[in-house]
Amino acid sequence: MSEPSDKQASAQYYLICGTEDCETDCQLYCRDCHRPLCEQCKDEHLKSPVTKNHEIVLYVPCKDQRRMEKRKRNPTQNSDIFRRNGKLPVCLNCFTKEDHQDERCDDIEEIYEEKYALWQSKISKIKTYFLPTSQGLKTDIENDATKIKKIMKSSRESMMAEAASLKETVDSVTSENIRYSKSLETFLHRMLKSQEATYDDYITYLEKMNYEFQKYLSSLDKKLLLSETLKIRTIPETMRPVPPVFIAGYFFKNVEKLLGRVGIPTKKPEKREIKPMEEISTHIKSAKKQLDQSTEKSNLERILSLFSSITKVREYVLPVHNASHVSVDKSGILWVNSSGCSGRLVSIDLEGNLLKRINTNRSCGNGSFFTVKQGIDLIYIDGDEIFRLEPHHKITEFIKTGDWQPLSLHSSRINGDILVGMVGMEKDGEAKVTRYTKTGKEIQNIQRDDQGQDLYHNPLYITENINGDICTSDPCKRAVVVVNKSGQHRFSYAGQGSGLFPWGICTDVLGNILVSDSNSNTVHLVDQNGEFLSFILSTQGIRTPFSLCVDDENNLYVGQIFSSIVTVYKYLK
Repeated sequence: MSEPSDKQASAQYYLICGTEDCETDCQLYCRDCHRPLCEQCKDEHLKSPVTKNHEIVLYVPCKDQRRMEKRKRNPTQNSDIFRRNGKLPVCLNCFTKEDHQDERCDDIEEIYEEKYALWQSKISKIKTYFLPTSQGLKTDIENDATKIKKIMKSSRESMMAEAASLKETVDSVTSENIRYSKSLETFLHRMLKSQEATYDDYITYLEKMNYEFQKYLSSLDKKLLLSETLKIRTIPETMRPVPPVFIAGYFFKNVEKLLGRVGIPTKKPEKREIKPMEEISTHIKSAKKQLDQSTEKSNLERILSLFSSITKVREYVLPVHNASHVSVDKSGILWVNSSGCSGRLVSIDLEGNLLKRINTNRSCGNGSFFTVKQGIDLIYIDGDEIFRLEPHHKITEFIKTGDWQPLSLHSSRINGDILVGMVGMEKDGEAKVTRYTKTGKEIQNIQRDDQGQDLYHNPLYITENINGDICTSDPCKRAVVVVNKSGQHRFSYAGQGSGLFPWGICTDVLGNILVSDSNSNTVHLVDQNGEFLSFILSTQGIRTPFSLCVDDENNLYVGQIFSSIVTVYKYLK
């Protein structure tokens, strides 16, 4: 039989007539001789006296289209039955004609299906567990080799530095010893010179005395000879200096004892961790979930993009001035608080009607001092405590912060945790962000970076990004401070050109950070890695954008200081 045509090869399933020299596509099958037949060959097949009683049916393809193994004794027939005793495949004709009927046999298709599923499972394990795990171990070995290379390079540098330091010390001590030996030599030389001068003077004295004595002896005056004998001074005594000696140092010929060296600690090597297959399966599911989330975000980024110009959607006229913080709950109700010594918290419906007013004892100042917990419960700061307004308007005490004054609140959309920015009432200059569970249990404190430096001074506004980053607007730091969900400092954004005086802050569905700036009277748009993207609201006539929030429809709400208006803009498609 010739090769299948392009049309046949491109089809999902195809069947060629089994009659010699006939390559017609067919849909019929002879069960007796196990041969596919086309319509024309079927008629001829049934006319033949030998095959006229054969059963011809519509061909039904196997589930995975595997060709059946042909028996060697009867190569024209496909094998249908598998003998358990002989472990050989046989065709139906041989099975019925030969003495196999008393044997236990299985359908070869079922055997293939079972074996195929088994090997597919093995292949899947190789692809999803054994290969990745082995490659991971190989990567681990490569990382260890790189690490050892770095360690040995560092050790060699330390050896050279230690040797250089020792050499410098030896040179310094040697130079000092030589200098001292020269000064000692000078001192001894001066002492000997002094002794030499003493004897020079004495010798001069003796020569003079000798001259005097000679003079007396040659004198004719007898009286001189009878006079008292002249006295001679004694020879002056001097001290012989003790000659210096060289005192050898305590020097070991084993110089390596003076210097450090590289060695392997007497520690038992650890076995490389081979994760169980179940753990790998869980990791694969997690990776797939992350990939799906990444794909979803990528698709979202393709759909949503920044408008070339911002469109004003509507305005709310408030019963309060100085909208220092705004927030929208799931039902579209707008919550606003006004700054001032007598705090007011109000809620407004979509038509601009006043729904609720709460008077608080909050001291003078601004900040995100309320949040809507998971779009339902209102949580707000009153004095030094945090309260909760439940859906049936019951106010209950929620969180006590002790010696810390809460300034800002945010309810996580990821897990419902409550983030609280606060300053120490008795600890001047100290500030932190504390994470509470949605039931009010303290679980995390974020105060300093890895170098022990304070992250915050006045965490007045706080929000959370879609990747879990905690973004805090700190006017005293004149920066937006961003840490990851573990509390590690990622970056601080300090504005462009003339700097930043940050107030209200929020994030959008793309992970961008929006922060109002009273220094430039604009809103800065920054990506989740701290890269500046653009200024927005710079030409919209907003005098001082103060408070910000973004709703589920990508609308930006902007509250202004010295104004009772909250304006809504569309800045994302």
